[in-house]
Amino acid sequence: MSRRMDSRSDEDDVRVRATRHGSRPRTRQRPAHEEAVPGVVMAVDRGRMTVRVEGPDGAPVAVTAMRARELGKHGVVVGDDVRLVGDVTGQVDALARIVTIADRRTTLRRSADDTDPTERVVVANAEQLVVVSAVRDPEPSEGFLDRCLVAAYAGGLSPVLLFTKGDLGSPDHLLRRYAGLDVDAVVVSRDTPVDDVAARLAGRTSVLIGHSGVGKSTLVNRLVPDAFRATGDVSKIGKGRHTSSSAVMLDLPGGGQIIDTPGIRSFGLAHVTADDVLAASPDMAEAALDCPPGCGHRAADPECALDAWAAAGPSERVQRLTGFRVLLDAVGQ
Repeated sequence: MSRRMDSRSDEDDVRVRATRHGSRPRTRQRPAHEEAVPGVVMAVDRGRMTVRVEGPDGAPVAVTAMRARELGKHGVVVGDDVRLVGDVTGQVDALARIVTIADRRTTLRRSADDTDPTERVVVANAEQLVVVSAVRDPEPSEGFLDRCLVAAYAGGLSPVLLFTKGDLGSPDHLLRRYAGLDVDAVVVSRDTPVDDVAARLAGRTSVLIGHSGVGKSTLVNRLVPDAFRATGDVSKIGKGRHTSSSAVMLDLPGGGQIIDTPGIRSFGLAHVTADDVLAASPDMAEAALDCPPGCGHRAADPECALDAWAAAGPSERVQRLTGFRVLLDAVGQ
């Protein structure tokens, strides 16, 4: 939205237009909607939102709503705190309107690819980003994990690495790669309880993200037995099949919520900066303080302190530095 449009929306704009029936003032001042009911967006599906509000008896009510025209191009995503007017009874065929969207405390954003200037908000107001990756079948993508960590820090979320299918292989190489980061990591198997995962999610709002086929929907069904999220097998070429078609917020039995998102194949970072990439690795950021002024932290930069940092540590540091510089090239800064 342009600055000119923003300034006009903050002021009363009254115009008098002559008609053959006389003149009457017209105003663009938006209604206050003092009677609007607060709610949280639980799901979005083709322009219709499911919003949870508090019913007259204090029990939660699921309301179907549409975005009011007065919101303009402001989109609504799962996790948004909103206010509604209209029919908020939640009865069949009832429809309300979302008239306000509160400021977002955190945002998980991505672009279609690294050259796409348009960022898309995936989820709002989550506290944790749980990055789900299989140990094997499909093979883990360390570049994807790196990108998700950057997006978490850039959006104000605390990241958690969750490795599934631990019964099919060892996650040790992945755990070693991220051991230098202050990031919680947990490994689950198909035949072991998910108590450790549930404990990390309890009482918080967490968004799960990962490639298709990593077992994310299976995990959700174990955490929330009545979720009934669709699951699928990995294809013959090692790519996962999309099983969840839209993001949805679900209540955890022990308190808190998880937001399951559709499996994705790419995570563009056109919306982040080089500083965001460096901030995703606190130990690397500390080492970069010894870099000379103007250092771009690339391999071609003379006397970059990150080269010495990588050489002085375990081999995983070299891999992380390589991945870091790939991300720097991706954001183009």
